[in-house]
Amino acid sequence: MKALIINGPNLNYLGKRKPEIYGNRSLEELNEYINSYYKKDTLEFFQSNHEGSIIDKIQEASLKYEGIVINAGAFTHYSYAIRDAIEACEIPIVEVHLSNVAARERFRSISVISEVCQGTVAGFGMESYILGIRGLKSLIVD
Repeated sequence: MKALIINGPNLNYLGKRKPEIYGNRSLEELNEYINSYYKKDTLEFFQSNHEGSIIDKIQEASLKYEGIVINAGAFTHYSYAIRDAIEACEIPIVEVHLSNVAARERFRSISVISEVCQGTVAGFGMESYILGIRGLKSLIVD
């Protein structure tokens, strides 16, 4: 499988920002962990704090990848532009979150992207990505 892992705003601060919620490992360590788990797959990692860059990456993805796993960060809760890009994408997309967003601040319980993703995994820390990729693989027909 060839997949794109997209991380949105502030995920470049993993390990520094609210470690009690997001954990102590950096984004680089998260990416290494995912790669070590899915050694036989080709995974590309992309992180941006910019909405337009994430949209561009989603729009280009169907030409290069079989699927996407996305942690859109705060964009999850209000970016209709990212939602529209996901809806238009021709490959499966799975939403992931490190924390249980439904059990946090009220605004975080709303995801504008969930209804256009094939599935959502949240609340399991780094394992959310492992489970999200496993779910994505189940959607891809060889």
